[in-house]
Amino acid sequence: MSSLLLKNIGTLVTGDFEQPLGETNSIYIEDGLITQIGRGLTKPADQTIDCLGTTVAPGLFDTHCHLMFGDFTPRQNQLGFLESAHHGGVTTFISAGEIHLPGQPTIDPAGAKALALLAHKSFQNFRPGGAKVLGGTLIMEKGLKEVDFRELVAEGIRLVGEVGLGSIRSPEETAPLVAWAQAHGLTVRMRAGGPSVPGSGPVTADMVIAAKPDVVSHLNGGPTAIAPAEIKKLIHETDFWLEVVHCGNNKAALFALNEAREAGALHRFIIGNDAPSGTGVISLGILRMVCHLAALGGLEPALALALATGNPAKAYRLNRGLIAEGREADLVIMDSPVGSVGHDALTALSAGDLPAVSLVLVDGRITVNGSRNTPPPMLRPVVQ
Repeated sequence: MSSLLLKNIGTLVTGDFEQPLGETNSIYIEDGLITQIGRGLTKPADQTIDCLGTTVAPGLFDTHCHLMFGDFTPRQNQLGFLESAHHGGVTTFISAGEIHLPGQPTIDPAGAKALALLAHKSFQNFRPGGAKVLGGTLIMEKGLKEVDFRELVAEGIRLVGEVGLGSIRSPEETAPLVAWAQAHGLTVRMRAGGPSVPGSGPVTADMVIAAKPDVVSHLNGGPTAIAPAEIKKLIHETDFWLEVVHCGNNKAALFALNEAREAGALHRFIIGNDAPSGTGVISLGILRMVCHLAALGGLEPALALALATGNPAKAYRLNRGLIAEGREADLVIMDSPVGSVGHDALTALSAGDLPAVSLVLVDGRITVNGSRNTPPPMLRPVVQ
């Protein structure tokens, strides 16, 4: 049995949208799980991290990552993009579809299933930099039958990629397949907005509502957003999870934030990157989106972090994303960057500065000891 104690935490961000800040300053971890949270814990441990008054939060989620195999993107011909994002505090990547594979099979149910299954099994055995990857996302193609969904679930597949990226696009074609997928326990995403690449088409609010997915992908566009009236419609007339992304329309993201805040729907908001894409590979995209919503949207920073931690954990039914007993110990330790007007990670976010990532832990094990992508922290935790 391995154990780890985090002590002298200055600010504990829980990831819980209803109670985003904790009142304790110590976390005890055993065999990768958080087993105790308290004040001034002094239990013996194999390893101790003295946080020196800095901020501890759950590891971040990237709910919209276009993977392929390994840590390589042919979309931008770049190696190591997942590990690089891990240095930005992301501990969980969720595939939105392995659509950048050269020669991706289309209008080919067997090919779509094979691609999803191979990606799923590959990332079961591979953690880039230590991060967890939910790979293997079925793209909706013409010819899929209900038995196909049943077979994939039996193999561990749990995701359906952005409906509209494959050959199935009209609501009449989409709705029956979405119902089959959900009946077998799959989480279904559907894109909204204008065409993302040549060959794709626009997806309106009415098309999404008719299909009844679980998650609306890139509500603020990927990169072109639907009209403000359509964003309002999806917020007010559905109970779908609502994803805003870094590689989208930032003005639309702030509009959606304000509209959801007024409607009491922010508990359904989640944050993705939508990269690699034509916009590029943005290693700090999730932190930047959290900062964007906090600094320009006026959202309390701990709540903004909940949109990238506890909310997506709930949306995708994962036992992480919250600092709570029994949860997987995926954590990020942050502080104000050197030179910021902020005095800690949260006030830095409010000021528009990205916090400095000092340590990242996955299952209670240090995977990043000093981020290579964020500025240096004012205070650096001591590992004993």
